[in-house]
Amino acid sequence: MRIFWTLFWSLLLVNMLSYVVANMQGDTYNYVLSSIVGVVFAGIVMLLGEALPSEPVDNH
Repeated sequence: MRIFWTLFWSLLLVNMLSYVVANMQGDTYNYVLSSIVGVVFAGIVMLLGEALPSEPVDNH
């Protein structure tokens, strides 16, 4: 479920950002390219989430 929501929100937010930027520049919106970037972004977010420690550190 965690992977689904990460993918869902990354696709939604990246596509929204791409749509807004494309319209501001007067360019055409490319759904396929935006979705590919969203999947890559979701992968990076998931890798970072797994790499970070989940428990507090005892000594600093």
